[in-house]
Amino acid sequence: MTVAAPVRPSASPAPSAAARPHDAPPPIDADTFPDSTDAQQDAAIADLNAHRADWAALGIRDRRAILGELLKDFTAIADRWADAVRRAEGIPADIPTAAEEWLAGPYLILRNIRLLAETLADIERHGAPQIPGPVRTRADGRVTARVFPQTAYDRIFYGGVRAEIWLPPGTDRATIASSMARAYRRTPEPGTCLILGAGNVSSIGPMDALYKLFVDKQAVLYKMHPLNPYLGPLMEAGFRALLDWGVLRVVSGGVDVGARLVTHDGVDEIHITGSDKTVEAIAFGTGAEGAKRKKAGTPRLDKPISSELGNVSPVIVVPGPWTPAEIDYHGENLAAMLVNNGGFNCNAARVIVTHKDWPQRAALLDAVRRHLLATPLRQAYYPGAAERHARFVEAHPEAERFGQPRDGELPWTLITDLDPDHRDDICFQTEAFCAVFGETALAASDTADFLAKAVAFCNDTLWGTLNATLLVHPTTARRAATRGAVDRAIADLRYGTVAINNWAAVGYGLVITSWGAYPGHDLQDIQSGTGVVHNTLMFDDVEKTVVHLPFVMRPKPPWFPSHRTSLGLAKRLTAFEAAPSPAKLPGILWQALRA
Repeated sequence: MTVAAPVRPSASPAPSAAARPHDAPPPIDADTFPDSTDAQQDAAIADLNAHRADWAALGIRDRRAILGELLKDFTAIADRWADAVRRAEGIPADIPTAAEEWLAGPYLILRNIRLLAETLADIERHGAPQIPGPVRTRADGRVTARVFPQTAYDRIFYGGVRAEIWLPPGTDRATIASSMARAYRRTPEPGTCLILGAGNVSSIGPMDALYKLFVDKQAVLYKMHPLNPYLGPLMEAGFRALLDWGVLRVVSGGVDVGARLVTHDGVDEIHITGSDKTVEAIAFGTGAEGAKRKKAGTPRLDKPISSELGNVSPVIVVPGPWTPAEIDYHGENLAAMLVNNGGFNCNAARVIVTHKDWPQRAALLDAVRRHLLATPLRQAYYPGAAERHARFVEAHPEAERFGQPRDGELPWTLITDLDPDHRDDICFQTEAFCAVFGETALAASDTADFLAKAVAFCNDTLWGTLNATLLVHPTTARRAATRGAVDRAIADLRYGTVAINNWAAVGYGLVITSWGAYPGHDLQDIQSGTGVVHNTLMFDDVEKTVVHLPFVMRPKPPWFPSHRTSLGLAKRLTAFEAAPSPAKLPGILWQALRA
């Protein structure tokens, strides 16, 4: 179905045709995006506030047309985007590792845009987003909605993967449709949201902006992170349709710019991906006065703050009859959860939780060591990484280090046999945000006892509630003696995303799923934050996302460090998201099967 081009509101002049040449986008100097002056910031906010009411009232057909323009513009800059981040992070061209910047950047933004457009088409046709899978009520009364797979393509590319969104306790299964897409059931009050972009993964900021623009219908001031202002011109090119409408502006600068913007009278709401300390500074201020406000529970700002703030992410390894090949596979699976992006991920594995008496524990840890040793080291590009790494190693001089670091690199680092009773251990209370993870072993009488203790340890000892992973052999999951314990563990884990058998980052990458902390945090104890993003089916309230994956994925996942053809595969997957077509399947499958 062809969607007509939107008619822009009279307050926003239409750009000239020459300003929108999709076949020949203007050259972009991605190295130059200076800090925005106070006057530029004020003008940007004034422009957003002048157009936000029209944006809140804009019809679905026009929104779909805008998403179509965004898809074309982001496709046009995809190669420059991935290349700019690759160069900034010191990744050589044309090696498999460079696939990360395609998958974590252009691929995800194009997928997000496409899924939002499909949801809007559903709302236009049916009055509400359409849930692709069954909606069920569990024995414990919780309602779950199967959201993935959505299409035949999903089943081809993500064989055996399924994902559910769990709704909060007390949700009425019969009324879910009427509690989705709140902003499309009634026109919301116009608002302007400040997005404080993340510096580690290039899709985070633009996807946060899409959520606020198309799910909440807010205008967005998107502040680039000081680590990657070079992406500013690329973001302006990709978001050109929204800039034309006057409902998105991109600014740049350091802490001083952010501090000014969060208190700006023209900003109604704030969303940040970053540190819990940053959120506390925004909400309460800094120094003695900020500490006093936090203790009293009196924030200095009277505006909503949503956030995604990281996690000491656990991986629970459930004992089972693992074969040597399965041990090796999951050794790389665990290593991949650390080494991706050099360890600078909010969802990187941080604590592996094992059964102390599992006979294969030592073999699994040896497999992790082998794969760490086989993985080339990376530039530690994120500020403060060396200092954080040093603090962990100082606290644990027994830490094992893998690789011979050159200037600017850090070794992959594993700290085993952490004492689970030392609740204040740095590995349990601090997100390393570098190339460090640990392992702790719990004593338990059997597998069911281990699962109960592992869940309690993760919930009550580890900092954060963003994501957790369980590795469960299919035999263990099926056995009558352990099946119920596995199900209870999934239900009882207080994390915003729970993944079974592979990295919980898959929940970030599916995009149709929700991404954010487990609900219940507030500014007094923010931990992993508040609110969700992605969530392209626009559920109004979410408890968590649960992703089920095969125990061994075939073909090999493209984020595994030994994947030989991941770069070519990532480029083909990105092209597919830009324009899905059966004609593109052979090339994708050829790249995937040659891994």
